[in-house]
Amino acid sequence: MAVSNVLILGGYGNFGKRIVESLSAIKGITIVIAGRNIKKAKGLQTELSLKGIEAELKAAEIDIHSSHFLNRIQALAPDLVIHTGGPFQGQNYGVAEACIAIGSHYIDLADDRRFVCDITTLNDKAIDQDVLIVSGASSVPGLSSTVIDEFVDQYSIIEEIDFAIAPGNRAERGEATVRGILSYTGHPFKVLNAGEWVHRYGWMSARKLNFGQVIGKRWLANIDIPDLELLPDRYPGVKTVNFQAGLELPFLHLGMVFMALLAKIGLVKDWSVLTRLIFDSSEIFKRLGTDTGGMQINLKGLGENKKTKSVKWMLVAENGIGPYIPTLSAIIIAKKLISGEIDTRGASPCLGMYTLQEFDAEARPLGIYHYTEVSDG
Repeated sequence: MAVSNVLILGGYGNFGKRIVESLSAIKGITIVIAGRNIKKAKGLQTELSLKGIEAELKAAEIDIHSSHFLNRIQALAPDLVIHTGGPFQGQNYGVAEACIAIGSHYIDLADDRRFVCDITTLNDKAIDQDVLIVSGASSVPGLSSTVIDEFVDQYSIIEEIDFAIAPGNRAERGEATVRGILSYTGHPFKVLNAGEWVHRYGWMSARKLNFGQVIGKRWLANIDIPDLELLPDRYPGVKTVNFQAGLELPFLHLGMVFMALLAKIGLVKDWSVLTRLIFDSSEIFKRLGTDTGGMQINLKGLGENKKTKSVKWMLVAENGIGPYIPTLSAIIIAKKLISGEIDTRGASPCLGMYTLQEFDAEARPLGIYHYTEVSDG
């Protein structure tokens, strides 16, 4: 199936607009910028059209929660749907199932653990309809698995994966992302630690981690992501998988840690009901801090010579470019579908679906770079 008609749900949002911008450089395709606010969709259509893009842009009003969603998406007849409309916590697979029903490929930027891990329940239906359904085409597990795959052959066994994301405070952020994080702040989730599955609590276990000379040390805390469940299965022998993220401004970060404590002891049931208030309050401090962020992946285990081996992979994004990173996995896979490079079908999390070299081809023109430190013996 040739991919020439791409529908981007939430196409004018924080991540969606970046995907539209990137794909609009491709000649011979049509991109439909879709969402509940047709005015914003048309605004982005006009803004990008004035830049002399190659793709044809259209705008459409569509609500994924509407009872008419299937009919609406069928009328638009996309070959590929990119779903950026988070938060994905609590969402069902209505969009993905609609795509399967109309014979369209599907990619989402979900970071919710259950949403991404359980997408395989749609595998048989996707294969029957000859479509590809990909969940989690974002920083995790899309980019994280790609990075680990780059180094896995250097190990006889990877025993520990410890990684983190530290965005700059001035980098653009979306309310949906904040809502997703707040939904599990102070709530327990399972992680693999020293070979045993134990409970950790969202936005707790605060620590500082050094992200190198450009970024410096940043506060981190526990975040629940699909990788905590997916990576132990993907890399046999792994005994510990740990992931954290943080806010650049210490008083905001430690404030979140305190909020997590209140939820843990039962004084607050669900912080996400206050998302708008918390998001708006954080925007007051938007001018503080920096627009520089990064990602760090630390691997420990035994090398091919059976001796201890450690790899530290560091990614740096300056000048407010950080919000592009979660979009690059979806962009890479979309381009591969458009060019016909992918013939895989079925439904799966975004694990190892592209190479680090393919990531660099998209990241370097944006000014995103990475480097590696290796320790043997």
